[in-house]
Amino acid sequence: MYYRRKIVLALLQLFEGELEKIRLQKLLFLFTLKQQKAEYDFIPYRYGCFSHSANADLNTMAMKGILTKTENHYKRTEKADYLKALKDQDRILLLEVRAHYGKMSSNALMKHTYINHPYFAIRSEVAERILKPEELKEIDKARPKGWKTILFTIGYEGISLEEYLNRLLKNDVRILVDVRNNPLSMKYGFSKSQLKKFCEGLGIQYLHFPEVGILSEQRQELNTQIDYDKLFSIYRKSNLVKTKPTQTTILNLLRQHERIALTCFEANICQCHRKHLAEAIEKLPDFNYEVRHI
Repeated sequence: MYYRRKIVLALLQLFEGELEKIRLQKLLFLFTLKQQKAEYDFIPYRYGCFSHSANADLNTMAMKGILTKTENHYKRTEKADYLKALKDQDRILLLEVRAHYGKMSSNALMKHTYINHPYFAIRSEVAERILKPEELKEIDKARPKGWKTILFTIGYEGISLEEYLNRLLKNDVRILVDVRNNPLSMKYGFSKSQLKKFCEGLGIQYLHFPEVGILSEQRQELNTQIDYDKLFSIYRKSNLVKTKPTQTTILNLLRQHERIALTCFEANICQCHRKHLAEAIEKLPDFNYEVRHI
């Protein structure tokens, strides 16, 4: 079993094996804030801090019968002592979380996290109901606002779904343009249907233009930067000269929505075709905007 799932089960164990879904997410968030390297990352969502990855782990454990779930609760079905299975420091941190926050209701935990971590309340559907006007002002201050027109590019290699989505939110990206030819991924959250769902849940529009991608069979045997450079030379001469209409469409989206991002897999921009696509768009007539890799 993944170590991070043992943490979730140990958290449930500390609360007599059962927690409300919202309360579990908030307690897990407060725990990960104390870790040197967080087991889960979080995004601002409907009720504040939320981890899609933790939610996926919970659903997987429910399917395996390790726990049961209702509309509002998760409950352990096992009696194993997962608290003993944790690293000493994590066990101490979980006990601290129970001591400090264990008696707080879901609403109290939401209010606490909203006040102390206002960025995670920027998408909340209940903030206006549970916060005072001056507290709501702090959330508005934490809401990213981009004033310049920027063409961003972003890769998801080596980062969690939540970190990826936070980069989009913190840069006030309004449209994510997927430029993969084949938008499938073994990594959770990054296949087309999932990514579209998660982006649109945060108010970010998702579009896919497969024609500006590179075919999977062309991406074999890429072992050195020279191999990548050869591939991109072919890409510029074959694909980019034929896809000017799509490039113009992307430029028009940029003009209309001001902050859009091209996305593919690679973290290293020098090993991804999105760099060359962005440069091609940059050379189109009347392009007077910034290009930024995030």
